[in-house]
Amino acid sequence: MPLDIAETDAVDAAAAAVALPAGARVVVAMSGGVDSTVTAALLKRAGYDVVGVTLQLYDHGAAIQKKGACCAGQDIHDARTAAEAIGMPHYVLDYESRFREAVIEEFADAYLRGETPIPCVRCNQTVKFHDLLETARDLGAAAMATGHYVRREAMGGRVQLHRAVDPARDQSYFLFATTRDQLDFVRFPLGGLPKPAVRRVAAELGLAVADKPDSQDICFVPEGKYTTVIDKLRPQGAVPGEIVHVDGRVLGRHEGVTRYTVGQRRGLNIAVGDPLFVVRLDADARQVIVGPREALLTRSLVLKETNWLGDQPSLAQAAAEGQPVLARVRSTREPAVGRLALHEGAPAVVFDTPEEGVAPGQACVLYDPAQSSRVLGGGFIAGTTAAA
Repeated sequence: MPLDIAETDAVDAAAAAVALPAGARVVVAMSGGVDSTVTAALLKRAGYDVVGVTLQLYDHGAAIQKKGACCAGQDIHDARTAAEAIGMPHYVLDYESRFREAVIEEFADAYLRGETPIPCVRCNQTVKFHDLLETARDLGAAAMATGHYVRREAMGGRVQLHRAVDPARDQSYFLFATTRDQLDFVRFPLGGLPKPAVRRVAAELGLAVADKPDSQDICFVPEGKYTTVIDKLRPQGAVPGEIVHVDGRVLGRHEGVTRYTVGQRRGLNIAVGDPLFVVRLDADARQVIVGPREALLTRSLVLKETNWLGDQPSLAQAAAEGQPVLARVRSTREPAVGRLALHEGAPAVVFDTPEEGVAPGQACVLYDPAQSSRVLGGGFIAGTTAAA
C-alpha cells in the first residue's frame, strides 16, 4: 500500500532518526501500543531488518483485564499480531523476575521510606535500557528503537538527548537516566513527529492498534490504586501514626505513611479550618507532617543516583562551577530556573524562585537554559530544604 505524502515524510524522519544504512538490523521494543507499533512499521518501510521484542513484565492475573496498562496479556497479543501484519520476526521475553526485583520491589520500598517513587523511570533505567539493550546486542542489532517521544541528536561528535518536538507528548523526564553509552545505541524515531501524525500512519497502514488508547496508569498497579500493591508486598507500611502540623500540634491519626504523598490535600480527614497539605513524611517516626500551602515551597534539593549528559566531564564539576540549569521536578510541570551547587559533597539544585511540592523519590531532570530542549541529566530527589 503506498503511503501519502505525510506518511512518506514520517518514514524519512524515522530513517533520519536511526541514521544507519538500509538493511541494518534494528530491534524495536514493542509494548503493543500504537507508538511502538508505528515505530516498527516505519523502520520496516525504511528498509531496515526489523526484529520486534516484547517483554512480559508481571503476572497477568491482576492486570490482564486492565485497560490502559502496557505489557499486559492483551498488549502482548497486540504486539504479536502487529508484527505478523508488518511482516517481521517477534519475540516475547520473560522478564518478570527482573521487573519485580528492579521496579516493583523498589516501588514498595520507596513508599516505606516515605518517598514518592517514579517506577517508569526505574523501568527504563534497569529493564528496558539495560537488560533489553543487551538482548538487542545479542540478537545482532546495530541499534534498538523505542516509541518514546524524545529526540537523539548528534552534535560535534557527541550524542545529545532532547525533548520531543510535540511538547504534549514529550517523555524526556522519564528518560533522564539514559547514559551516554546507551544513547549511542538507542534510537527514537517518533521524537520529531506529532502524535496525530503517528495515528494517521497507523491508520494508513491498516494497523489494528491505530485507535488503541494510550496507557495511563502504572502498568502493575490495578485500577491505579497503588496502596493495593504496597499492602500486599509491604504490609508493615500500614502502621498507624500521628498527623502532625509543622508547628508541632498533633491533629489526628493516620493508617500508614504509605498512603500519603507530598503535596496531597484530599483524604487527610482532619478539620482545622484552613486547607492543609502533606509537607513531609517521616517514615521512621510514622508521622505525616502537614501545613499550609506556603510550607510546600522548596528552596533547594539534593540529588542521588545521578546521570550526566552535559558538556562538563561530570555533574560534580558542573555543580562546583554553579552551572545554571532548568530543573523539572515533576513530569507535568515545566522546568524552573535554578543553578547547580554542592551540598555536603552531593550535587544539589538551588531554585531562583522556590518550587512547590518537591517530593523525595521523584526525579529532578536538568535542561540547558541556553537550549531548553536539551537534557543535561538529572537524578532522584534525596532531600529538600524548605524556603521558609
